[in-house]
Amino acid sequence: MKTLKITAILFLFSCVLCITSVQAQDARMGIKGGLNVTNLYLEDVNDENARFGFNLGLYGQILSSDVFAIQPELLFSTKGAKWEYTGALDQTIDFNTNYLDLPVLAVFKLGKSAEIHAGPYAGYLLSAKIKYDGDFANGTDNIDRDDLNTIDYGLVGGFGLNFGAMQVGARYNYGLAKIADSDGAKSLLGDSKNSNAQLYVSFDLGNNK
Repeated sequence: MKTLKITAILFLFSCVLCITSVQAQDARMGIKGGLNVTNLYLEDVNDENARFGFNLGLYGQILSSDVFAIQPELLFSTKGAKWEYTGALDQTIDFNTNYLDLPVLAVFKLGKSAEIHAGPYAGYLLSAKIKYDGDFANGTDNIDRDDLNTIDYGLVGGFGLNFGAMQVGARYNYGLAKIADSDGAKSLLGDSKNSNAQLYVSFDLGNNK
């Protein structure tokens, strides 16, 4: 049922972009990508145990005017956290998850030079693994997706600066869904949720003047 829901969402996203490209003269479509700085949090978000990854995908703008637009995106995004222990034994544990994220953002345009973005996102878990490196253990274990919630969701906020067809921006994704699903995963992750700060560059592939 979850797979059917995410397939329907992706199909709707594709249809929206196709309709937009045909009907809206000022519609924007393009590619984007950049850096992820991700973590897991329980109650308060902090910068400990952060891991670096990336995001890459497509975006479009619909219902666009000089001051407002709706911007759906489809992004491949790496998330997770990294724990480093030092002392008698040195050990690093890298928890890595890969998601297909679908943000749907309200865009508030501050003239032609800047934008503010805000809205919800939904994510679909593609894969997960843990990598061990150190004195105690080395290697990689794939995590059964049935042990984790395959659907992630949360809130997004950020801004972008426009330089012609290029936009440079920063964004924060605040996850609201618990990652662990099985009892075994909950014993390791508890009620952890995703936290993701992003820096990105996007390129408008449309014909905006």
